[in-house]
Amino acid sequence: MSLAHVRARIEAACARAGRDPGEVRLVAVSKGRTPDEIRPLIDAGLLDLGENRVQEWRDKAPALPAAVRWHFVGNLQRNKVKYLAAGGVGWVHSLNSERLARTLSDQAVRHDHRFTALIEVDVAREPTKQGARVEDVPALLETCRTLPGLEVAGLMAMAPFSDDPEGARPAFRETVALADALDLKERSIGMSRDFEVAIEEGATLLRIGTALWEADRPVPAAG
Repeated sequence: MSLAHVRARIEAACARAGRDPGEVRLVAVSKGRTPDEIRPLIDAGLLDLGENRVQEWRDKAPALPAAVRWHFVGNLQRNKVKYLAAGGVGWVHSLNSERLARTLSDQAVRHDHRFTALIEVDVAREPTKQGARVEDVPALLETCRTLPGLEVAGLMAMAPFSDDPEGARPAFRETVALADALDLKERSIGMSRDFEVAIEEGATLLRIGTALWEADRPVPAAG
């Protein structure tokens, strides 16, 4: 378990960027992990958990404390939204269309629920990536602001894959600039391989899975 090490890396990156670590929330992506593997994170005070698949979340959520704050971080099919609303999943990081926004709103109203959503933006511009086109985000946001039970709090993006974390910097920078232009506070950028660069560019939410269970690596010194 490497939670302490990941937290140390987050704090070091914040120090280098002149940021308060309290501005950055760690979401543990628990895809493929059992409740027994996840509980030590919860015992250590990490209550934000992210899941990629609705069925996997439904299988493991009953075995974990009610205090967990669930984030859905994968591609979301509209016919699965009802389960998230009924089960109290608060955050959806992958809002990518008006149709999905309307479904989130409809199901939130039906289940007396409220979703906090992040618009997924395709800053990578790769065929394999999901997300709304950058130029379509303002109109999608305006539509979402008319829908009950749905609050758009920010943007989510995945950078193009690169062995060098620095390769993610332009995509993260574009995402943060767009969030700033739209007056959105939350920026869900950064995963296990590039979260330190994401912090330097303004991330407020980090989706980290692998790094929480891999062997510890040296913590870069603050500059």
